[in-house]
Amino acid sequence: MHALDVLHQRVSSPKLTEPAPSDAQRDAIYRAALRAADHGLMQPWRFLVVEGEGLDRLGDLFVQAALKDAPDTPEPDQQSLRAKPRRAPLILVAIAACRQNPKVPHVEQLISAGAAVQNMLNAAFAQGVGAFWRTGAMTYHPVVNEGLGVGELEQIVGFLYLGTPAKPPQPPKSVNPETFFHPWPGQ
Repeated sequence: MHALDVLHQRVSSPKLTEPAPSDAQRDAIYRAALRAADHGLMQPWRFLVVEGEGLDRLGDLFVQAALKDAPDTPEPDQQSLRAKPRRAPLILVAIAACRQNPKVPHVEQLISAGAAVQNMLNAAFAQGVGAFWRTGAMTYHPVVNEGLGVGELEQIVGFLYLGTPAKPPQPPKSVNPETFFHPWPGQ
């Protein structure tokens, strides 16, 4: 697929199934992450690869976090949380691995990690791999962060779900660039 076609046509695939990306597809996705914009060449990111039994353990971690906040969380809600990681055969937990740097502020490192995730979404789409990027309460929950070994200066920027699209992706909605791009100074 031509690079501009990927950038102009990429959409998320919210319904995923087996199989997970192949080793070759994963390698291309991982390499794309490492080409993200990166002030100071700090590579302020790391990724946890979660699949198989790890998906169940991540679901258990989500339940632990919910019970910490609300010990009376109903069983159906617990089961829903436990099942969330099983929405895809593979999840990459994207972590902004920020470090103190007098020239590269924390926010730039965080944005760079986000750019790495966007590159992975584009690489997945280019190969026909379904993907969607999720955040939500579990992304920021201290129990989840501790359970995943997120360090003091680190921050989860999202969970990248990867798999085979359960149905062909819908074409993107048309958006007029003039809605978002304006000359400056104004006329």
